[in-house]
Amino acid sequence: MENLSRRGVLSLGVALGLVGVADGAKAWAWPSADSVAGAGTGADPEYVWDSATDPLMAALLENGSVPSINTAMAGWVNNADPLPGGFPAELTAHLRQVNRLPSWADRTKLTRAADFNRRRDTYLFMLYGLGGGIMSTVIPREARSVYWSAGGADMQDRAAKTFTFGYDLSQLKAFEPTGQFVVTANKTRLVHAAVRHLLPRSPHWTSGADQDIPISAADILVTFHSLGTYVRSKLIEWKVPFPAADQEAFLHSWQVALHLLGVPDEYIPKTWAAAEAQSAQVLTPILAPTTEGIKLAEELLGLTAQIDLGVTRGFLNEFVRYVLSDEVGDWLGLRRDPVAAALVRTAWPAYIKFREGLSPIMPGTFYLVDQFVRALAMLFLNKGSSGATTPITIPTGNRPG
Repeated sequence: MENLSRRGVLSLGVALGLVGVADGAKAWAWPSADSVAGAGTGADPEYVWDSATDPLMAALLENGSVPSINTAMAGWVNNADPLPGGFPAELTAHLRQVNRLPSWADRTKLTRAADFNRRRDTYLFMLYGLGGGIMSTVIPREARSVYWSAGGADMQDRAAKTFTFGYDLSQLKAFEPTGQFVVTANKTRLVHAAVRHLLPRSPHWTSGADQDIPISAADILVTFHSLGTYVRSKLIEWKVPFPAADQEAFLHSWQVALHLLGVPDEYIPKTWAAAEAQSAQVLTPILAPTTEGIKLAEELLGLTAQIDLGVTRGFLNEFVRYVLSDEVGDWLGLRRDPVAAALVRTAWPAYIKFREGLSPIMPGTFYLVDQFVRALAMLFLNKGSSGATTPITIPTGNRPG
């Protein structure tokens, strides 16, 4: 069930807007000259993790420091906040080195990216949530890692923390002193390091894993392409006005985000063309269903369906099929609704045309779609909860059997 023919991969890549297909069995071939570093070792990111953070987090887990770290970390929110006094000295020393923007960060581009996020937040929330969020359930490694880690046992909490990352990245002042993304990214980096130490101890994860250690640099790049690269392709496909300067700024915000997550600069694409080429090698060929992913998708869509979206579950299923493809919908067992399918495929393009001033005629379905969009946006803005901030915390164990 997890194997795709080359033709199937090509069809899926086109459907998702991730055009171009590489041989899934081919060794790492993406040129480091196309990275923000402009050069590199050429080593396969499949075997690159976080040498600066992983040993530190392993030691902190082993000596029982994590609960007190989580307590101290709760008050560390804004980028300009001082590091908590309750952190162990070695963690403080580490964060002093990494809790800052890279030297190559362009604040003008980051400011433009923030303005773009504000202007296009409706589409971004939709695509991050029902697009990239559900796509993650057909990324086998990501689905298994999420399902068998501690967060997989409480998907509402796990989704809320994921929303926190996306929300903080989309904030108007995400990278400014009063913003929160630099801190959020560093907290997420600590969580990744903890999961790398913990998951290999889970017999449930190891029984189906095809790697010894989860969340490699390659895996983080895959997640980027399922979000940033995918979102850009869909906005272009939908003919949403997207000037080149906005596209460049949007990419730059993701470049900085990847750096803050610990991905070496030699793997971070410097252009969208380079990102598309990398996505074709690392993402498109590996999409496939898993038992864990099917369960996660149902849990995530079930949580979404609990919100008053003003539409049926059939509409929700068909919208996921619309943004990801019928093949993905079939993998996830999303029940068909022919009436809702026809509505989605006519109402959504008409909604975009009217909303963007590309058509003077308001479609009769405008308010239905607008209510759906606004409800999903509020779910994102509330970070998957009733409105309270969901703090990112470092796990100390895995999902129980």
